[in-house]
Amino acid sequence: MGMVDHRFDIVDKAAFRSGMSRLGSAVSIVTTRSGGERYGFTASAVCSVSDTPATLLVCINRASSCFHAFESARHFCVNTLMPGQEDISDAFGGKTPVRDRFALGEWGEGLTGIPVLANASVSFECELTNAVDEATHRIVFGRIIDIRENEERATLLYCMRRYLGAWARNL
Repeated sequence: MGMVDHRFDIVDKAAFRSGMSRLGSAVSIVTTRSGGERYGFTASAVCSVSDTPATLLVCINRASSCFHAFESARHFCVNTLMPGQEDISDAFGGKTPVRDRFALGEWGEGLTGIPVLANASVSFECELTNAVDEATHRIVFGRIIDIRENEERATLLYCMRRYLGAWARNL
């Protein structure tokens, strides 16, 4: 696949951000371990890629304070938050120093020793399979090696610059 020949003006940043704010998504904390330290950031850019093998992708800003840890990480975990965990999202959103972020929430370790949020809606522990740089972000692909689901099945969503709670109902 080659470079795209842009024949149209690209929309401005403010218009793009406004439009994207209407694209609701689950709120996740993506974690890893590097040099014996825990790292994590809040992400809404998480997407399934395939179920054979089970694979997902996450986008991380290369200017992020914890990008260096993910740049060299072999494993990572996507911990999807539940309603009531907005404070965890805010802490990992970039304004709290990296070393203080894990003070909120109950954290354990996954199969590979990376941080896993004990009461996440769902946690996907992944092994890195590929990474691609695009514009300001790196797209990280991971093969899922473990899944932990919370029986309550509630998920915290973010849409139009505010948090929303969504619960799956038993049918």
